[in-house]
Amino acid sequence: MEEPRRLGGRYELGQVLGRGGMAEVYLAHDTRLGRTVAVKTLRADLARDPSFQARFRREAQSAASLNHPAIVAVYDTGEDYIDNVSIPYIVMEYVDGSTLRELLHSGRKLLPERSLEMTIGILQALEYSHRSGIVHRDIKPANVMLTRNGQVKVMDFGIARAMGDSGMTMTQTSAVIGTAQYLSPEQAKGEQVDARSDLYSTGCLLYELLTVRPPFVGDSPVAVAYQHVREEAQAPSVFDPEITPEMDAIVLKALTKDPNYRYQSADEMRADIEACLDGQPVAATAAMGSVGYGGYPDDQPTTALRSADAGATSMLPPMNPDDGGYGYDDRPDRRRQKKSNTSTILLAVAAVLVLVGAILIGKWVFDGDTASNSQVAVPNVVGETESSARDLLGNVDLTIGKVTKQECEDQSKGKVCSQTPGSKTKVDKNTSVDIVVSTGAPKVSVPDVEGLPYEKAKSDLEDKGFDVQQKTEESDR
Repeated sequence: MEEPRRLGGRYELGQVLGRGGMAEVYLAHDTRLGRTVAVKTLRADLARDPSFQARFRREAQSAASLNHPAIVAVYDTGEDYIDNVSIPYIVMEYVDGSTLRELLHSGRKLLPERSLEMTIGILQALEYSHRSGIVHRDIKPANVMLTRNGQVKVMDFGIARAMGDSGMTMTQTSAVIGTAQYLSPEQAKGEQVDARSDLYSTGCLLYELLTVRPPFVGDSPVAVAYQHVREEAQAPSVFDPEITPEMDAIVLKALTKDPNYRYQSADEMRADIEACLDGQPVAATAAMGSVGYGGYPDDQPTTALRSADAGATSMLPPMNPDDGGYGYDDRPDRRRQKKSNTSTILLAVAAVLVLVGAILIGKWVFDGDTASNSQVAVPNVVGETESSARDLLGNVDLTIGKVTKQECEDQSKGKVCSQTPGSKTKVDKNTSVDIVVSTGAPKVSVPDVEGLPYEKAKSDLEDKGFDVQQKTEESDR
């Protein structure tokens, strides 16, 4: 009987769990700790390529730094040698379940609410990784596991980068890294990406969970990437009437082309989804637009789309031999969608009407608020300096009127003694408020009581407002 292949003197490799564009994943047994693990190894035919070596090690470093229930844990890393060539490997938590890609290909229809719940798990993982400064950059169904008890696990940080250098490509030659069906517009254009790029990809994944098709399909990765940059996705409810307007709004906000108008954090998107599930209003605003057509398989390996010369378009898309390159629309277990110009026109007209209505309502509300806010309450400026009083009044559209300076017993020099109108009085905006500013306490003449009996002297001084205390000293007289 052939001895099982052993890595690092402790990990016995079993059956192959899966193969990807650059790695193979094995079921393995950790002989030292007696537990089942998953071991990912770099494919032997790619091991001599330094860029794949670097990417594989980056995955180990990125994932090993993340410890979260919704992220597949990394236990160990190492290197094996075949014909004097280093084959790096990663020892990971074994997840007993299936990928979302396998779930989608099974033909099982998910309830929209269940799709949203799964997306919450993905966003929790991204929220944690983004806080740790790591952008995943390849969120797609094949990189999300679902355990048998329904827990979501995000994996494959193979092209993840620290946020500080996330705009760099693997080879720094304008290569676009990612999977075409789930590329953000900024990834497709080779621009710098941040956490919001992962949210766009999550929007694409949620779109597919809801509709059983990605938002954009085409006959090549370049064609799909173009649609991500230039075209708007149709609302998911076009393909499934069970999808509510709130769900449409969440997906379309995540798919906004401009990152500044997209969800700004995983936490923000998760909050909207939870509000939708609870029947509460969501913050997202639905976006309307057109959709791309054609097909391309969602289980295409992650590829690099390289910039082409002006005269031609080039690409490096490894094709799967088992599907002939056909996409969703060409496979028998997928619903075929037909182009509908009429629906696009109706959606565009509806969007215009909604915008015009919002402007008119806003103008009416604003005008009503202006009328009701024509009066303001006068703030209390007593005890303030003249400069501070001017600022306080200016904050509510009032001005300082007549300024009188006089002695005040209860305010120090430079402070406001009194004001007219008084504080909390309702007045029209731009009304002037008169103030009296203290020049100091009033001066009082001290009566001459020298030589008088103590009681008489005390009486005369108290009549002038002085506080009298007796102090006895011996006299020379």
